[in-house]
Amino acid sequence: MKKFNKNDEGFICANCKRQVLPLGYTSRNHCPYCLYSLHVDNNPGDRSNACHGLMKPIGILINKKGTVIVHKCQKCNEVKKNISATDDSQKQILNVMKNC
Repeated sequence: MKKFNKNDEGFICANCKRQVLPLGYTSRNHCPYCLYSLHVDNNPGDRSNACHGLMKPIGILINKKGTVIVHKCQKCNEVKKNISATDDSQKQILNVMKNC
């Protein structure tokens, strides 16, 4: 089974209610304005997880691939890591870093 499915769709953020446009180069995973996500994937882009809980950004990691956002599901408590997107709010990334 594929571990990554490109699923680059726009959406309305469940947290801040802003319209999020497709990213254009990979799967859009989270809101670039508030960094929140939805717990909808088992594997990146597959949209096969039934939880659909709001995933809060709780940490930032820096690795060889770049900035990674750590999300925790507010419904089931699962923790997932996602590479940041080029259009992510640097101010929000710094705010998450300060609060962890």
